Amino acid sequence: MNSTDSKKARESTTAALQQAAARSRAADTADAKRATWIAAALDGFLGAVKVVTGLVVGSAALIADGIHSVSDLITDGFVLAATHYGRQGPDHDHQYGHGRIETLATLLLGSVLIFVAGAIVWASMYRLATGVQISPPGLIAMLIALLAMISKEALFHYTMRVAKRTKSKLLEGNAWHSRTDVLSTGAVLVALVGAQFGAGWMDAVAAALVGILVGKVGWDLVWESARELVDTAVPPETHQRLEETAIAVAGVEGVHDLRTRQSAGRIMVDLHIVVAPKISVSEAHEIGNEVSRQMRAACKDIADVTFHIDPEDDEGQGDPSQLPGLPLRPAVEAMLEERWSPLPAWTAIHEVRLHYLDDKVSLEVWLDPNGQPVVDQTLAAQLTKTLDDLPWLDEVQIVGRLT
Repeated sequence: MNSTDSKKARESTTAALQQAAARSRAADTADAKRATWIAAALDGFLGAVKVVTGLVVGSAALIADGIHSVSDLITDGFVLAATHYGRQGPDHDHQYGHGRIETLATLLLGSVLIFVAGAIVWASMYRLATGVQISPPGLIAMLIALLAMISKEALFHYTMRVAKRTKSKLLEGNAWHSRTDVLSTGAVLVALVGAQFGAGWMDAVAAALVGILVGKVGWDLVWESARELVDTAVPPETHQRLEETAIAVAGVEGVHDLRTRQSAGRIMVDLHIVVAPKISVSEAHEIGNEVSRQMRAACKDIADVTFHIDPEDDEGQGDPSQLPGLPLRPAVEAMLEERWSPLPAWTAIHEVRLHYLDDKVSLEVWLDPNGQPVVDQTLAAQLTKTLDDLPWLDEVQIVGRLT
């Protein structure tokens, strides 16, 4: 296979992988939306039934639980919008993708929950302080609470399964939101049973517990999404696993400045990879590609790996772009031509390779392999002597035919 065929095959493989990734992303998005629509339908139905029943029997706890379910319906809308826009691919305005939209929606979802929780607790404390009592709620109200618990527990397991498969932190948060409904409705059921036997005060206590549970979930969502928005790194054990994975790749002599951040449950990694100082650019780049492959295999949540190849370990030496630089090839070649062209060896020079190491430039001078041998054993000394006044020069090495 010639180089043109190889390039076409590689491009075809890349296109196929991109299409497969797009199909997988579209399937995940469809699954997440389906789970959220099911949750929205159930939340709307349960919310209406709980509020109406609570008003009929005079149960503040059941009304609070119904409001909680209605707030779930609002957050389901957040989840649907964020899933639609947050899972779109990169474009010219959002070149890292739209994952932070999902993170922002999670932050808003948590904020809404905290607000709802505060309102429920305030109303419950007021009822306790004023000693408002309720009449026995009856069997129907208790059956409604029990059926709501069962349905929301089933919804939790279904939504969590989809969230794990699609790697959606937002959908996972919505699943836990459903689980808080199970706990809060359980507290309401206990309160309804207590009120049925004359302990009406339990209704207000249960409503307050519902509020506290809702607020806890809201705070957790706000905290996690805020940490993501300020580019919090992955846990130390994950960081160590990624570093060990990179160092284990053949050709890697060291790893430093490994940094991570997260977006919508996906991880972005950048790192410096130290390789042998005089290997080819293409070999060093392929070593970096292999590090990226191994990291993705070790951590399935990685969305992007950016690596920087270092020919020497410069950890802790600061940002090189803020330090004085060394002359690049055009300036070096112009200087060499000016100083070496009068020498007899000039016509035998086939190629000059530059190595930037230890804040110096080393010259690797390759002689024409098909030319005549250079009759001068002191060629390197002669060439170096003409450059003695250059502070950036380290050494001159001759590679080629010498008599």
